[in-house]
Amino acid sequence: MKYKFIFTLLLFILWYRVSCAQKINYLLKMSNPQSHYFEVELILEGFKQKEIEIKMPVWAPGSYLVREFSKNVNEVKAKDESNKALKSTKKAKNAWVIDNSSKSKKISISYEVYAFELSVRTSFLDLSHGFVSGSGVFMYVSGSQNLPGTLEIAPYKDFKKITTALPKSNISVEKDGSETFYFENYDQLVDCPIEIGNQVVFDFMASGVKHIVAMYGEANFDIDKLKKDMPKVIEAETAVFGENPNKEYVFIIHNVVNGQGGLEHMNSTTLSVNRWTYSGSNYINFLNLVAHEYFHLWNVKRFRPIELGPFNYDQENYTNLLWVMEGFTSYYDELIMRRIGLVSPEEFVSKIQSTVNYVEGTVGARVQSLAHSSFDAWIKGYRPNENSSNTTMTYYSRGQVIAAIFDVMIVSKYNGKKGLDDFMRYVYTKYAKELKRGITDQEFKKELEDFLGQDLTPFYVKYIEGTEIPPYNEYFSKVGVKVNYSGSKKPSFGATLKQEGGKVLVKNIRSGSSAEKAGLSVNDEIIACDGYRVDQSACESYINSMAEGQETELLISRDDIVFTLLMTIYSFEKPQFSFTISTDDTTKNLFSYWLR
Repeated sequence: MKYKFIFTLLLFILWYRVSCAQKINYLLKMSNPQSHYFEVELILEGFKQKEIEIKMPVWAPGSYLVREFSKNVNEVKAKDESNKALKSTKKAKNAWVIDNSSKSKKISISYEVYAFELSVRTSFLDLSHGFVSGSGVFMYVSGSQNLPGTLEIAPYKDFKKITTALPKSNISVEKDGSETFYFENYDQLVDCPIEIGNQVVFDFMASGVKHIVAMYGEANFDIDKLKKDMPKVIEAETAVFGENPNKEYVFIIHNVVNGQGGLEHMNSTTLSVNRWTYSGSNYINFLNLVAHEYFHLWNVKRFRPIELGPFNYDQENYTNLLWVMEGFTSYYDELIMRRIGLVSPEEFVSKIQSTVNYVEGTVGARVQSLAHSSFDAWIKGYRPNENSSNTTMTYYSRGQVIAAIFDVMIVSKYNGKKGLDDFMRYVYTKYAKELKRGITDQEFKKELEDFLGQDLTPFYVKYIEGTEIPPYNEYFSKVGVKVNYSGSKKPSFGATLKQEGGKVLVKNIRSGSSAEKAGLSVNDEIIACDGYRVDQSACESYINSMAEGQETELLISRDDIVFTLLMTIYSFEKPQFSFTISTDDTTKNLFSYWLR
């Protein structure tokens, strides 16, 4: 044991000396915000290799699309400690090689990043503020992502505040408002978004954790109200997992015209919401978004698919489990609203009904399975087109439905003593805390089977790997909710229209519909129906009043060529379900436990 200890100590000392010999420091400047350029300097010390490769990620974790961030990078320049230029060669779309034949002690690499897309996953800079989504701004040294380092931020002269979850470095604050932060590795650096400007900042305690909120943009928020309601969400979600793994958590909130949702991080989140969202029914939607992104700090950032970490920033990171990471989170963001008393049991059941009807009423739900929806997020989910509704199904909504089914299955199995909370707490503890790794598809299925005490292979084949409609009444009736099928055949046009520039244009066409069979295409202009000129409203009213088997002649313009199409109206049955609370002596306690 003594020699083993000495050997381990020597290995640690060797690692420490090597890691200390190599230093990585970033300097972020924004001298001219009106140009929308961040200026980045990457300073390397102790790198002795003849060639140093630096890379810009192609995607932002949590947003499953290759965004090609290197498209925003201007010329990459390098120099040594004597200010002598070093050759920089672009090797690939997101990679540059620095010639370090002289083995310089210190290398400075500089580049500019154009930042003019304000979203939760992309960066932005103008005279009002700067927002940094790290994977699109900070390059990394290939093979050295595990090295710690510092980031010095030198704000524009009119920007007085910096908000980020990165810990402050023990290096003293620089002049002109600069601040220096520390990161343990590259993953942490890019996982901590940064708001720079004159944002409104406040904080509160919840679940023993300090929470900092940075508000950018004019909005109708009430700080006292937020400091009362946001902790309710946090404490309810912490109760699901039994602990809150953070010491501090940061909300960066952008109040804009067109809110875009949120993006999760280990100990922070960025939310983009409409600036008038803080009153009326919209306020519940805001808290719902808070609940969704906060739940992710456990579900996906810690308990995660094995493919999502360590990240490969060069390419897509495919996984079949986004239906668990996003779908289960979508289920809980609604369930938490119930638990903190913002929606009634009846309203919650109505929301489940609406989600089921959306899922089953989408043509793509019979084409794309839940597992494939997760895997194909990169090429389909984040790249929708005019035909997407015919071929795809979102893992958010269908995953939410499956989560609800598993919850009621567990509640009925354990007679109101356990629910989905208990399973989520178990897998979080086992994989995130004890094994400290992600979970595979097969492991997730096996853990769920063991928890339920049944073989889920038929369930998976039909509803996760297949596209069948689950027998909803079979599951929900056990907790006192009766589910009836309410779909029926009705005459259907099968196309959605839009009015644009005084023209009636075809926006989408349902597969197999009357419109498709007639030969109508997306972007066609409908000029007249049966000889009558129409606008969008008149066209829709006229066609929707027709009975099955009726025909109408459409005057169409396609690529400025005018012709007619004869359309026959066919019926279409859209699957629909009605959910009714119908508890009795055997189910009322299970219902109460489920929606406690």
